[in-house]
Amino acid sequence: MLKVLLYLIAIYLIFLLFLYLVQRQLIYFPESFAPSPAEAGVPEMQVVELQTSDGLILKAWYRRPTNPLLPTLVYFHSNAGHIGYRAGIVKPFLNEGYGVLLLTYRGYSGNPGKPYEEGLYTDARAAMEFLKREGFVDQRTVLYGNSIGAAVAIQIATEYPVGAIVLQSPFTSLADVGQYHYPLFPVKWFVKDKFNSMTKREGIDVPIFILHGNDDRIIPPMFSRQLFEALPEPKHIEYIPNRGHNDLFEPELVIRFINEQVIENQE
Repeated sequence: MLKVLLYLIAIYLIFLLFLYLVQRQLIYFPESFAPSPAEAGVPEMQVVELQTSDGLILKAWYRRPTNPLLPTLVYFHSNAGHIGYRAGIVKPFLNEGYGVLLLTYRGYSGNPGKPYEEGLYTDARAAMEFLKREGFVDQRTVLYGNSIGAAVAIQIATEYPVGAIVLQSPFTSLADVGQYHYPLFPVKWFVKDKFNSMTKREGIDVPIFILHGNDDRIIPPMFSRQLFEALPEPKHIEYIPNRGHNDLFEPELVIRFINEQVIENQE
């Protein structure tokens, strides 16, 4: 029995080491393909270059607002795919006349580098610096983050003046989500990229809108509920029935929130 126990412990430790070494491959799933905006269905957008503070040149898609009084939306996508998958997501906001900056991170969509937590924050800062040069980082700026992009949006909201943030399928921390999915392993102790949004709540003082699918099995709704309860007012949350993690798309709710919290507040 002792030999069997030692054998099982050895297997457990080996698998734990394996998880530690490959954890970023289990978190990020970038695709290198990068269609043009026209090929993706948003010909009104153009490819722009973002210069990061660590020397990378990233491609992003951008269109200025059709009216300078309209908001500009900065979209931070989730952990998988390429920029073209997000064209349909930002299209309704383009149709409203909003400006849109669609960021895709290092390692995604043909961009150089490899993704990791601080790298994603650095990429997002490059997007905000680009908008500053365009003259659009102020109360007309809306940050929209999906899943891991929600954690990026929260970080950026603590650093730049913005008008509001939209968080789709957010979580308390990536360590919490990892521990939920791998309960037999001490995920909280060895995860490198923690994306701990709970520690940043006191740095946010703008209207917040959270939306989450009731049937989400990747990021269970309990994580957004915990985050929502910790975030300051003003805030609103919507749980969408019969929607999971990858089929949640409610642009009309987001547009209503932006119109009420950003556009009407300027009038």
